[in-house]
Amino acid sequence: MNKVLKEAVFKEYSTVFDIKKIESEYDKAIKNNNRKIVVLDDDPTGVQTIHDIPVYTDWEFATIESGFNDPSSMFFILTNSRSFTSKETVRVHREIAQNIYKASKILGKDFIIISRSDSTLRGHYPLETKVLKDTLEEISDISIDAEVVFPFFKEGGRFTIGNIHYVQENEYLVPASETEFAKDKTFGYKNSHLGKWIEEKTEGRFLEKETQYISLEDLRKADLDGIAAQLMIAKDFSKIVVNAIDYVDVKVFTIALLKALDQGKRFIFRTAASFTKVIGGVTDKALLTRQDLIKDRRSNGGIIIIGSHVKKTTEQLEELKSLEMVRFVEFNQHLIVNPNEIEMEVWRVVDICDECIGEGKTVAVYTRRDRLDFNTGNSEDELKLAVKISHSIASIIHKLKKKPAFVIAKGGITSSDVATIGLEIKKAVVAGQIKEGIPVWITGDESRFPGIPYIIFPGNVGTRKTLKEVVEILSNFP
Repeated sequence: MNKVLKEAVFKEYSTVFDIKKIESEYDKAIKNNNRKIVVLDDDPTGVQTIHDIPVYTDWEFATIESGFNDPSSMFFILTNSRSFTSKETVRVHREIAQNIYKASKILGKDFIIISRSDSTLRGHYPLETKVLKDTLEEISDISIDAEVVFPFFKEGGRFTIGNIHYVQENEYLVPASETEFAKDKTFGYKNSHLGKWIEEKTEGRFLEKETQYISLEDLRKADLDGIAAQLMIAKDFSKIVVNAIDYVDVKVFTIALLKALDQGKRFIFRTAASFTKVIGGVTDKALLTRQDLIKDRRSNGGIIIIGSHVKKTTEQLEELKSLEMVRFVEFNQHLIVNPNEIEMEVWRVVDICDECIGEGKTVAVYTRRDRLDFNTGNSEDELKLAVKISHSIASIIHKLKKKPAFVIAKGGITSSDVATIGLEIKKAVVAGQIKEGIPVWITGDESRFPGIPYIIFPGNVGTRKTLKEVVEILSNFP
């Protein structure tokens, strides 16, 4: 497959239906949906399209019951399962499914489960959704008809066209399998065609030719009855791929989906962040400013933690280094092989950070850009190593004595560990986004530093200058 010019491809799909009518139908469908939407997020970046929604960092029954009782249409559970072994993933998803069903029965409220994962197709697929489906069917009379695969994420430049999933790079769309994300040591893959990707990941249990596809042509015709009819014939946990290049495609699909749900169909969803916004009825909100997040002009400095090693993150770090207002500290994660040396390295960095924060200066801590790989050939060993490194990075935040004005964490596993280990967050509220696809949590009263903005910056989002722009927003009043 070859990359294609985005503008040329998008011209092929013009909107021919009445958008106002679709918006009206969508608003009515969302208003009539009384199901609680539970989003299981395999790293903290999945809230990158929403605002004023609670996110929890554990999945105990009391927590899930609290989520069901919250007035919001939806709540997120941060599982951080992208850092788990397969065995841990099974255990956690069984427990979550059991607690969701128990809360639903006690409170008399139906639910939708979304497994929100990476828009570049990494993560424990098909394991997570299979465990959710199997557990629900074991403990109840629920039967899951199909799984909806929907990785569209507009803000990050992820589009599905002709069943092929693309990643935007400048003005071009590149098939996902030809990007660095497909070479992930733990979650790599070979196919950009989502039917073939499903066949690859399920080791032939679900075939490309048996997958149903919701096409852009049908979505742009607003063929609601036709799409609903496709959903109605799904059975035996079959796979349904949804194409999309804009939010209007998601809204058309959601109207048809809710028709099918109202007629008794059951689905589990494997999606990126755009679908959660639409199915949850979350409105648009202006990007956040420093005035929204930091009220004190004379506040302490902030701290930036950069763990991700994808190419885009390294480019963003290099651009950030042009800011004289930021102090840069390299963290030597290669010392992880020696417990005493890595502990000394953590404390070295903590002392520098405390000094900078107290002086009102922002500090950026970044891992060495050369990766530490054991090359054992075992993907789970590589994952365990990454987790150990991430835990040590997060401990820097936990050991700080000075309260930072803000915390930015770059990368999925890193941002989860900073949230749970470093900041000790149990519940946060998503304030919105500071840039497209870059969410901000406000830390809860129970956290290490209550009431501060925590910016979760995905490793694969933004342009070369976006990290620098975020730091400038947080460091200065316009």
